[in-house]
Amino acid sequence: MLEGRSCVVPRLFCNSCETENDWSYMKYMLDLDIKNGKRPMEIDDAEDEDELHPKKCTKMLESCHIVETVRLSFQQNKDSVLPGIDQEIVEPVDVCQGVNSGDSMNSLDSGIQQSDEEQQAGDSSDSGSLLPRMNRDSSIACLSRCSRSDYGSLASLNRSFRNIIRSGELYTWRRLNGIMEHWVYFSCALLEWEAYDPIRQRWMILPRMASNECFMCSDKESLAVGTELLVFGRELRSHVIYRYSLLTNSWSSGMRMNAPRCLFGSASLGEIAILAGGCDSEGRILDSAELYNSEAQTWELLPSMKKPRKMCSGVFMDGKFYVIGGIGGRDSKLLTCGEEYNLQTRTWTEIPNMSPGRSSRGSDMPATTEAPPLVAVVNNELYAADYADMEVKKYDKERKLWNTIGRLPERAVSMNGWGLAFRACGNRLIVIGGPRTHGEGFIELNSWVPSEGPPQWRLLDRKQRSGNFVYNCAVMGC
Repeated sequence: MLEGRSCVVPRLFCNSCETENDWSYMKYMLDLDIKNGKRPMEIDDAEDEDELHPKKCTKMLESCHIVETVRLSFQQNKDSVLPGIDQEIVEPVDVCQGVNSGDSMNSLDSGIQQSDEEQQAGDSSDSGSLLPRMNRDSSIACLSRCSRSDYGSLASLNRSFRNIIRSGELYTWRRLNGIMEHWVYFSCALLEWEAYDPIRQRWMILPRMASNECFMCSDKESLAVGTELLVFGRELRSHVIYRYSLLTNSWSSGMRMNAPRCLFGSASLGEIAILAGGCDSEGRILDSAELYNSEAQTWELLPSMKKPRKMCSGVFMDGKFYVIGGIGGRDSKLLTCGEEYNLQTRTWTEIPNMSPGRSSRGSDMPATTEAPPLVAVVNNELYAADYADMEVKKYDKERKLWNTIGRLPERAVSMNGWGLAFRACGNRLIVIGGPRTHGEGFIELNSWVPSEGPPQWRLLDRKQRSGNFVYNCAVMGC
């Protein structure tokens, strides 16, 4: 990146009408004006340049390698048709294993906000199109096949890449064409969130939430939809929603539902999510439901459920939304039924005995002491975690009953179901938790792929930490 000098890199995109050359030259012009009070880089010799900016050069070459590898894969399959939204999910190409293995979202996510100086350095290599000799649609198709773990490196390559990633257009294209990766977001501290990438086996730390003590100590629900992580809680006089954006790597607040609530059941499907039941600010149990569209940033009231309920769970299955279990009625009794919402007909249908229920060991406890049903859907099959008997159950949709199919991981300890996460993550089920220990403990992520047979849990990762109680957990697929 020296004035009047060239950086030699392998040619990324060659013209098929030209004789193939092994190398091409990319010029980087240096602005010698002093910016932000910093001294311009010395250009005495090439060795000094390498010593001063080894990370910058390495990062750009790695980004070039990512694009070239995926471009070749894309060209080899250019005659094939990408799957539609209702077809099997396409796994993105993992082309940069082990690159940028830090634990900060600043080095891994596409929403990283670079400093003005970094943006100016990257802008010198911008071009009018995303990828040379490829139209915009083909360029987006090529980039969409990269793992989203690599989007941070791609965003640093030039302004065009940064803009397409930060705009959300690339994630929309991925969703419409069935290209999806799932990351697990969870909180083991009141205002701190972490993310885990099961493909790269990376831990990432999100920015800390800026909120008051009232919100910090309130009951909270979480939901991942589109490229957003929503955390619902309560401040002194009202309910509040904090929104984490994958595109900007930052938290914001100010979003409001039509009927603010807490202790509701929820689930997401692509860019939409449905929230049902819960309590209002006066503690009244609600029968209302709302649909949130993350792309349009809008809330829509849905028809009311058959029964009001709180502390329930929600899932999407076979294109329909289900709310399961919970507490309802004037005497706050435990509900064993579920309800199905048909998005096409906009109607609710009650389904008896859909809640997995509680074991005999928990039958004498007050209804509010137990966590909402621990349920998850993989490949349109409904599963539940029985925390008391440490069992995994599967729902028989035809006979409308639950069958025990195996055991939970041995260290999946909870307090009446609280502190344990049981979630669907793509084609697998994951359990997040850890043993109760004095002093410093650890958190474990275990996974099982139901299509491979009876429950055989595989340890994905383990991390030492001061707390192993999972307050909230959500899985973002985009």
